[in-house]
Amino acid sequence: MALDQSFVGRSYPPTPPYEVGREKIREFADAVGDTNPAYTDQEAARALGHPDVIAPPTFAFAITYRAAGVVVQDPQLGLDYDRVVHREQRFAYTRPVRAGDRLAVVSTIESIKSLAGNDILEIRGEVHDQAGGHVVTAWTKLVARAAEEA
Repeated sequence: MALDQSFVGRSYPPTPPYEVGREKIREFADAVGDTNPAYTDQEAARALGHPDVIAPPTFAFAITYRAAGVVVQDPQLGLDYDRVVHREQRFAYTRPVRAGDRLAVVSTIESIKSLAGNDILEIRGEVHDQAGGHVVTAWTKLVARAAEEA
């Protein structure tokens, strides 16, 4: 059953603030194998003009994916998450994520499409810091595979 198009444009309340710590950034950089010193060394980050260490570009996924979870778990949307696969992810940054940031995300359903019986859901996550400044916009595209015929 196709997802309801009337959900396009629906926004969800901001997430509780996520506090970005140096250790979280270091762990993420280690996990993705990125040895850029700006991710682990304050002086290297300052030399690049940042007040503290910065996070790798894909770090924002950990924050925005949690926020998108509120959308996919909305019982009114009716998404069967057992059939969902992650199709695409992209980011548009205003500035890097930095240690000390307290980030909140507002998720909005950007589009719902149906293709060959599959529902394609695109969620836009707007990430703002504690001062209300925009940090990054993330788009997550999910595919809910069509139910198999009995």
